[in-house]
Amino acid sequence: MIFAITALEWKDVVRFLGHLLVCDEAPQHADVVLVLGGDFYGARVTKGADLAIRGYAPLALFSGPLYQGRPEGDVAIGFLAEHGYPTATFESFSNPARSTIEEAEDVCPELSRRGLKRVPLVTSSYHSRRSVIVFRLFCPGVQFISVPAPDEQYQADTWWMDRRAREHFFSEWEKILATVLAEYPWYRIHGR
Repeated sequence: MIFAITALEWKDVVRFLGHLLVCDEAPQHADVVLVLGGDFYGARVTKGADLAIRGYAPLALFSGPLYQGRPEGDVAIGFLAEHGYPTATFESFSNPARSTIEEAEDVCPELSRRGLKRVPLVTSSYHSRRSVIVFRLFCPGVQFISVPAPDEQYQADTWWMDRRAREHFFSEWEKILATVLAEYPWYRIHGR
């Protein structure tokens, strides 16, 4: 009996930590939907497109570096067109970012240039907490609303039972701590 209670408590704690990685806020009407790079043919892309089509913003901006010589956003828009999405409200924003922090540093000036103030931020569920932390820290002046896309490789209730989900879990927590304790303080002192 005591062992069962201890096991239940352990599962409650790890389940809580798994859910804490997912920052799921209600979509709000905004200036643009920002879809982060890293997934140009899946749930992240369709979630961002659906938000724009449903009228949450007049435009979905697909960010990302080059992929096989083409901007990742162009590949995403091509994927959406092949799946019947009307692409008139989609735009690609190519950048050389290789990390979430670099992406925030590259995208922020573009958002400022366009005068955008409220932005739903779309990424994979397990990446949503870190992404919204990074964008809120490195791109002040813009209100980011985290609207994650589901990810088959991460189930918050059972993440510890799957190797890929465990990798995502530990990697995200490590990067959250590094961002808050090292990267952002260094950035505040030294700038880009």
